[in-house]
Amino acid sequence: MKSIVLCGSMVFIDKMREYSKALSELGFAPIIPSEDDWKEIKEADINYYKAKVSRDHFDKVTDKNTYAILVVNEPKHNVENYIGANTFAEIAFAFYFRKKIYVLNGIYKPYADELLAWGSQILNGDIYGIECVR
Repeated sequence: MKSIVLCGSMVFIDKMREYSKALSELGFAPIIPSEDDWKEIKEADINYYKAKVSRDHFDKVTDKNTYAILVVNEPKHNVENYIGANTFAEIAFAFYFRKKIYVLNGIYKPYADELLAWGSQILNGDIYGIECVR
């Protein structure tokens, strides 16, 4: 079973859970970001913790069993197809490690050149466009 790592702003975690279930039904092993209670982390520890969480997710993206990433890019702050800095870094890792890159919605314009050059497949909201390789 091939793993697909879901990437995106943690604001979209509910959507990631929905897509994770659908991907499971398609025969994939979806991996979503770890959920943590950020309110419980001391302000002095935030940067350390954020770096740790980022490294952990980069490890999932680059794992030898990861087939692809699915970028969940919903609207955020009135910006369509939002992709934040950390998610873009995850996309770059996926590209470098030759993983397939699926972008759930349309192109996020600030990163359009790289997303297209790196072979991202734009799903326009339809996860059934993911190539089912098991």
